[in-house]
Amino acid sequence: MTGPMSPKLLRAGIVVVDPDDGNVIRVITFQYNPDTLTRGFQVTGAGEGAAQGEATRLTGPPAQTLTVEAELDAADALADPDAHADTLELGLAAQLAAIEALVWPTLESVTDNVALMASGALEILAPPSPIVLFAFGPNRIAPVRITELSITEEAFDPNLNPIRAKVRLGLRVLTAADVGTGGRLGGLALAAHQRLEHLVARSRGGRLTDLGITTLP
Repeated sequence: MTGPMSPKLLRAGIVVVDPDDGNVIRVITFQYNPDTLTRGFQVTGAGEGAAQGEATRLTGPPAQTLTVEAELDAADALADPDAHADTLELGLAAQLAAIEALVWPTLESVTDNVALMASGALEILAPPSPIVLFAFGPNRIAPVRITELSITEEAFDPNLNPIRAKVRLGLRVLTAADVGTGGRLGGLALAAHQRLEHLVARSRGGRLTDLGITTLP
């Protein structure tokens, strides 16, 4: 139970940003914060067989993947239908559609491409997609590419609208190695890297004696 003295609970979520003007298109807030966030790193370095003196060099940021599961439940909204008319009508369909749309091109771009192909265009360049940011608190905000999306709908209203669902997202964090250092996307990637180094600077280091070591050879 929360009260006047309870700390404000932050929500994890996704921010969709216009790549041209930087305006926020949509904020998708997770109804319940995930219990776990799985992060994997593929180190970018010289690797096995590197020349002497090169084996420990890092040639770029690691390829970082994130896996997150979120739960949605319309029960609270349905208990107060006057304040949540959309949920009463659609259940969770609109919220799930906003997440699903992240992996779809816009209808306009699809119809434009079909028209270009019909006119005999030999090469069709897809328009830039919106920038997707994964936000897990103010210290962890990073541009990402969605690599996996699965939605499990677990309960339905009489009109077969989903009223309880689980969403699983696989994300690939975009770094300067992926997008460069210029432009809006590059700036967001560099800002995420900078936040990491700020956190490192605040970490409390140990002592050699904590490890049972007095001096290094």
